[in-house]
Amino acid sequence: MEKNLDKVMEKAEVLIEALPYIQKFNRKIIVVKYGGSAMSNEELQKNVIKDVTLLKLVGFKPIIVHGGGKEISRWVGKVGKEAQFINGLRVTDEETMEIAEMVLGRVNKNLVRMVEELGVKAVGISGKDGKLLTVEKKLSNGQDIGFVGNVTKVSPKIIYDLLENDFLPIVSPIGLGEDYETYNINADDAACAIAKAVGADKLVFLTDIEGLYKDINDKDSFISRITAKDADALIDQGIIGGGMLPKLNNCTDAIKNGVNRVHILDGRIPHCLLLEIFTNSGVGTAIIKEEEN
Repeated sequence: MEKNLDKVMEKAEVLIEALPYIQKFNRKIIVVKYGGSAMSNEELQKNVIKDVTLLKLVGFKPIIVHGGGKEISRWVGKVGKEAQFINGLRVTDEETMEIAEMVLGRVNKNLVRMVEELGVKAVGISGKDGKLLTVEKKLSNGQDIGFVGNVTKVSPKIIYDLLENDFLPIVSPIGLGEDYETYNINADDAACAIAKAVGADKLVFLTDIEGLYKDINDKDSFISRITAKDADALIDQGIIGGGMLPKLNNCTDAIKNGVNRVHILDGRIPHCLLLEIFTNSGVGTAIIKEEEN
């Protein structure tokens, strides 16, 4: 009996620890960029969706922006097409763009289904809907990589309408050019653009690493909290490189453009989203504004 009571008390303490965070972020918008390995594992996928659904039910206004690069590569291979890359970026010709849009649409509606199964209303859209994301053609060091776009404009009315009517928006990173051609968008870039446009209180990147390190080979150099200014200094010093560099640039850019806090989390850790947002210690890296205590 005493052991059972201790377990119940532990659960109560967890809820009490979460209370000030629930109060602080009630009715605040949080953008969650969902991709990487957490998308390819069904159990992790369910955990992420449960986390976001819980955020919705306790008063947050979450928006999911998802990727699907691994799934696109799988389907490109299925049709016997070989993926091409220039400077590490996928070349998206017309046929690949068709495959990408179909695959991302399938991923999008599967996420909608998972949210709906948990009793929350969700709507899946792409950046084409309501001209949410307008893009210009992206070049890689001056080289043409096909139908890949950089976001130039966000028209968030459709997002606001969905949030106002108690829906959870799930956004696929496809946009329209001024020529009304369809372009694929890097999901990190799409999430950052949307977070800035809607004035999100939080932007969360679910990734395949624990967070930010000064030295990726030294686990003791983990950074749990850093200001945007200090993060820029690490970039300028050449300490941050590889795939983390564009992600961290997106983080600091979001902070400079009105997003209150950005989190980099390991999406492979079950319920990392809840642990980071509702506990005092957190589990990832938080990038914060300069003036914050």
